[in-house]
Amino acid sequence: MTKADLSDLYRNYIACLNKQDWPMLGEFVHHDVVHNGRRIGLSGYLEMLERDFDEIPDLHFNIQMLIADPPYIASRLSFDCTPKGSFLGLQVGGKRVSFTENVFYEFRNDKIREVWSVIDKAAIEAQL
Repeated sequence: MTKADLSDLYRNYIACLNKQDWPMLGEFVHHDVVHNGRRIGLSGYLEMLERDFDEIPDLHFNIQMLIADPPYIASRLSFDCTPKGSFLGLQVGGKRVSFTENVFYEFRNDKIREVWSVIDKAAIEAQL
């Protein structure tokens, strides 16, 4: 897969998340996906995303930076959203917050097989 193909695939994955098109998630995410060192599988990945959208109804993934080096993607995602209650153990309680996530993906057979994610929790704390 070329860098351009992998970048396009990733952008389509982000569009799938933003539309909450859960039936399509399996087109992008491997059934044995690993997230931050923990094998959660596609069903666990879907549960994580559904929980995120439940806790943050206005959640929207914005690609700020994207670097493709097949089979890897490095991305900086930005968020400007309003978590309903607690988020990352912080009592946000409906306050609008902005933060970023640095995330790396490994693709196998054109699907996300492993994800390493770090959210800038300090940026959220500074806004509370």
